[in-house]
Amino acid sequence: MAQLVEPVELTVTVAALPDRAFDLFQARFGDWWPSDYTFNGADGGTPAFIGIGGAEGELCTELGPHGFRVDWGRTLTFHAGAHLVFLWQIAPDSTPQPNPDLASIVEVRFAPAGAATVVTLTHRGFERHGEGAENYRAEMVSEYGWPLLLERYRAFVAANP
Repeated sequence: MAQLVEPVELTVTVAALPDRAFDLFQARFGDWWPSDYTFNGADGGTPAFIGIGGAEGELCTELGPHGFRVDWGRTLTFHAGAHLVFLWQIAPDSTPQPNPDLASIVEVRFAPAGAATVVTLTHRGFERHGEGAENYRAEMVSEYGWPLLLERYRAFVAANP
């Protein structure tokens, strides 16, 4: 059995009520997610679409030019305005991981805080990725991982009240 790897847990407060914060995270994912953090964007391109499935069981997908498609996850829990869980089917070497048993899990909770929302992101199950799991976790908690991504999301929410 693989050794458990500590989850990444980060919190950001955004200037929107939970329903709006959730919608901007999930439905507008492609508007705040950096294109250079996509399969198409790795070489300077821009995906035509990238998104998180909008219901339990739906795929998280990136569509690129010329019909290029990568399914990079699957929505496991979808409670609009409150709770979102999806598989992270991206391997430590940034390639798609088609086997869901080898994917980590991202959980996002949205809690009201007056006129704002506290968003807590937990990325767990790194050990499911196998070799390189500790390094993968270190990348995701680094300044170029989830902290950067959540700051982009926070700024996007602020610009889209």
